[in-house]
Amino acid sequence: MSSSDQDDATDGGEDSPLFRRREAPSPGPGGVADVPVAQSLIKAASNVCFSLFVLAVLVVTVVAVTYQPPDPWLQSSAAITTSLSRVLPNSTFLVPDDSLLPTGEDFNSSSSAVPPRARAEADQDDASAAVAAASAAAAANGTCDPDAPLNCSDPRVLAAVKAFNSKAFFRRSIVFLSYETPVPGPKPGQCDVAWRFRNRREKSWRRYRDFRRFSLTSGDGCALDIVKVGKFRSGTNAARRPFRKQKGGKGPKNPSVMAPPVDADINDTIPVVGSEAEFKKGKYLYYMRGGDHCKSMNQFIWSFLCGLGEAKFLNRTFVMDLNMCLSGAHTVDGKDVDGKDFRYYFDFEHLKESVSVVEEGDFLKDWKRWDKKKGPGRITVRKVPSYKVTPMQLKRDRSNIIWRQFDGQEPENYWYRVCEGRAAKVIQRPWYAIWKSKRLMNIVTEIAGRMDWDYDGLHVVRGWKAQNKQMYPNLDADTSPDAIVNKVTKLIKPMRNLYIATNEPFYNYFDKLRSHFHVHLLDDYKQLWSNTSEWYNETTALSGGKPVPFDAYMRVIVDTEVFYRSKTQVETFNNLTRDCKDGINTCNL
Repeated sequence: MSSSDQDDATDGGEDSPLFRRREAPSPGPGGVADVPVAQSLIKAASNVCFSLFVLAVLVVTVVAVTYQPPDPWLQSSAAITTSLSRVLPNSTFLVPDDSLLPTGEDFNSSSSAVPPRARAEADQDDASAAVAAASAAAAANGTCDPDAPLNCSDPRVLAAVKAFNSKAFFRRSIVFLSYETPVPGPKPGQCDVAWRFRNRREKSWRRYRDFRRFSLTSGDGCALDIVKVGKFRSGTNAARRPFRKQKGGKGPKNPSVMAPPVDADINDTIPVVGSEAEFKKGKYLYYMRGGDHCKSMNQFIWSFLCGLGEAKFLNRTFVMDLNMCLSGAHTVDGKDVDGKDFRYYFDFEHLKESVSVVEEGDFLKDWKRWDKKKGPGRITVRKVPSYKVTPMQLKRDRSNIIWRQFDGQEPENYWYRVCEGRAAKVIQRPWYAIWKSKRLMNIVTEIAGRMDWDYDGLHVVRGWKAQNKQMYPNLDADTSPDAIVNKVTKLIKPMRNLYIATNEPFYNYFDKLRSHFHVHLLDDYKQLWSNTSEWYNETTALSGGKPVPFDAYMRVIVDTEVFYRSKTQVETFNNLTRDCKDGINTCNL
């Protein structure tokens, strides 16, 4: 063996992975050069890294497409304030807004609650125990003769009703609070029972009333069995006794005409200052009417809450004007309507319980009556001509009345300008103080109750947005009848109750859905605000005997709240169209 051969053998030969030639390698038998192992490892590693990069890009893309950020309206008042502040460039509401701004009862409550399933099981156990106790008591007293006429005041009747309600399918939608003593129905074996409840989907603790007709028979032992139950508010004998029209009052001359009662739970009387000493002892914040008057309802709430927030910061009573102007954005003919009452739309009782307020008309009368131009009894007033005087500068002012005047040009005369800049960090808008009107929420409850709270919802936005092709290029086509049928039938089970909340004025627009679902529209319930309704009587009393029209903003409130209570919700800008809710190129704002 030659020395060169020995060297090659010592180095492991040409096949050794450590062997490298400086000159170009000769091709192998197949005409392809041998690839060194190190280079193969580098190439394999680069392929793996590239594959991981592609996978990461795909994951990010899927997340970006499917991710739905949490809705700020349903989180907290701080979140809604931050969100609205972000979309107010140049301190003005730029587009016509016919949507519904959430109010205090729409925010999630921070208090812990018992899970609905656990609560329902506990209620069912309590009801079963009540049935057993009532049956045992009847057996002990010897009062459970199955052939005797049904006595609706018998404790077994109420126990049977409670047991039925604890198992009813709609129990997951409402919470039963209290029951009233059952009364006889129109036929033997029937009893009408009334109870109070609250809706699980409503964040407020408002109480509503239902009364139903039950048909009962004798069951095993001394128990009573329910064989038939009426629909929502079918037990009219358990309803409140209606009042008669007064002969001297306005309305029909026939005194026998009966009208539905008013809601006894509503107390929105105007608070008054009791005496001159009390008035002079008080501290008030008075906003003169500004450019917000006759603007959209969303701008009104934003500005009104700014005033309430400043009054709270200054520890003063806010002087509010119950007279409102409904913007043309919320009317059928597009014209502003002045002379609306704040109590038509919002819960004044809850407002006056949450913050300190007085009504402007009574305040001005008391001011004029008790003010002395000279001497120690004089009411001190500080006039603030500009919003640029910040709440922090007024914190130590000792005047009885701080009178903010908004005499400038728009947008300099908007109330919410007071809460901008440095003031935004110290003024907290009291969203919790604004609730929707209990009168309107009674209509919402009746509509949902007539469907036994077992329905799905479809929200279809059309109107001016569907006509504006620049901001919403696809909305009109995506909300056409055929497009709606094609999409909704894939999201909701067939022949379900489907409530459609919409601003589409044409009633028959959704007829193609009727072969797939039991369709309900707001106009199907017109009798709830007709001249024979509870709502009509209450609002007529507020307006001094003048009939109050059920305007477009009231429709928006009722429509939206009924939709919020549905089980499966199909929304325009989440499910029906590719367009953004606030117009083109705003989906990620």
